[in-house]
Formats: sequence, structure tokens, C-alpha cells
Amino acid sequence: MTVLPEILNLKQQVMKSIIGQEEIVDHLMLSMLSNGHLLIEGLPGLAKTRAIKSLADNMECDFKRIQFAPDLTSADITGRETLFTHEDGKHSYKFEPGPVFGNLVLADEVNRAPAKAQSCILEAMEERQVTVAAVGHKLPKLFMVMATMNPVEQHGTNPMAEAQLDRFMMHVIVDYPDEESEVKVLRLVRGEEETIVSNDKAKKEGKKKVTQETIFTARSEIDKITISPQMERYIIDIVFATRYPERYSYQLKSCIKTGVSPRGSLAIDRAARSHAWFTGNTEVQPKNIHGILHSCLRHRIPIPDEAKKDNVTSDVVIDELLNVVKIPE
Repeated sequence: MTVLPEILNLKQQVMKSIIGQEEIVDHLMLSMLSNGHLLIEGLPGLAKTRAIKSLADNMECDFKRIQFAPDLTSADITGRETLFTHEDGKHSYKFEPGPVFGNLVLADEVNRAPAKAQSCILEAMEERQVTVAAVGHKLPKLFMVMATMNPVEQHGTNPMAEAQLDRFMMHVIVDYPDEESEVKVLRLVRGEEETIVSNDKAKKEGKKKVTQETIFTARSEIDKITISPQMERYIIDIVFATRYPERYSYQLKSCIKTGVSPRGSLAIDRAARSHAWFTGNTEVQPKNIHGILHSCLRHRIPIPDEAKKDNVTSDVVIDELLNVVKIPE
């Protein structure tokens, strides 16, 4: 028996407090099911923080938030060794875990911190552990980072290096909601106090939350989603088109600085299978690859400065890749 209905119900519960930003919720769910991490770029006030907090409220999990700032240190993220004095007068060091030791971790405005603080959380994302005083400390089995990033044009931001961006499975860019959605936002916020009261009442009455075991079961079901040799070849053809774009056109080559790494291929494969499972399919189809391709490659295709002057973006390049790379027979 599949746990898909429970996951779909979880999405509906999260969507009750998120209006006009369904894309954030979809990618948040896909990243968690794929055991990956999500980077969301957008202006303040677009429900990025609200989305992961709403997800955490509907799950049995430990939610942590890290507010990245220019004075943030590595110890503020990972934790530190603290000297303790015992009753007998002896001293010893004890590790005090930092906020990264959570199940769902919000790295808020990650590009407002210096590079050292940014890279500190990357070890946790990649290795699922942190090293403090030359000692490794394992993170929880359920561990996902959702990082929010301000547009690089904003004052006080520090651009993330391509190697750092590559650690994120998906990169989503969010924009303002439409007029109708913003009217609904106004109405939602007006009733916020009533909503908080009802939520508190539900907690006291024992509101049923999705367990971590349900997430692990969903991941096991996703592992069973099949992908044909043709779809595997399609993924590889797309990735290799970013590495050798001159095979298709020199105009495409002028728009790509460096190609996608093998980590990108793995991200597409895992996200496509999660997308297939999430939409009720048992096998990956082209529509599943297309549904996650922009999010998986957007941050992995750096654009040369000359192409940026012509308003070429990574999304434009990905659209062109979908045009020139044909689905294998």
C-alpha cells in the first residue's frame, strides 16, 4: 500500500497557508522526497520562510532556522566545544550542537553571510555531518536544508560560487503573486489570529502529523520507480549538450561558460523519479524530466558576461536545450 495519499494530503495542508506560490511547495516536497536540498531565490515577503515552517508544523520533525548575516560564524551554525567544570573541580569539554542539527533547516538569506559561513553549511549538506575540533558529528537521518537567497542585485549580498550552488538539488526563482492571489493573501493575514487559535486548539487535541517513517517509506517507493534506457540516454544527452554545446550550434556554445557536473545528472535522475511518483506514475516519462529540468539545471549553467548583456539567462539556455536535444527513439 502506497503512502502517496498521505504525502498529497501533507501538501494540501501546507498549501492552506501558502497562496500564489504553489511552485515553492511542490519543489519543497520533491526535494524532501528526493533526499536533496532546495535553494529558493526571490525578494523578501514571498512566503519562502512560511512554506518550510508550514511543512514543519504538519510533520513530526525538528525545525531549525539560521539567520545568515555578515557577522555569522561557523560555530553559530555547527555548534561548539564548551568547557564545563564538574563538582569535583575537574574540567572537560562538551559539544553543544548548533541549529544545523535539525530535520528541516532554514538557511535564511544565505548569501548575506561571508563565504566561510556559507561553506560551513555545505559540509552538512553534502556529508550529512559537521566537524568541530577535528571530531565528526552525524546529522539526523531526515535532514534537508532549504536556503533562501536574495537577488544578487540587492545591496549587501555575497554571490555564491558555482561549486557551492552545485550542492543544491534544485534552484527555484519566485516572483510576485498575481492580483487575485494577493487579495487572498490579505484575507488570510486578516484571519491570522483566528488561524493561530485554531492551530493551537488542534495541537492540544492531538493533530495528526506526518511521521518521518512515512517520508522514508515514500523514498523507498521512489527507489522502485523505473527509468528506461531511452530516458537515461535523454538525461545524459541534455547534460552533455551543456558540456559540448558546439555539437548543436556555436551560438549555444557562446551562452554556456561551463557544463553541468555529474552531480547534475544524478539530481535530474532522482528528481524525475520523485516527480513521476508524486504524479502517480510508475515509470519516468519525458514530462517528468521536463517538469524538473529547469530547477535542477538553473544554478548549474553559468552564463558568460557577454551573453548576459544580450539578456541570456540559464532558463533561456535550458529552453534551447529542450529544443535541440531530441528524445531518443
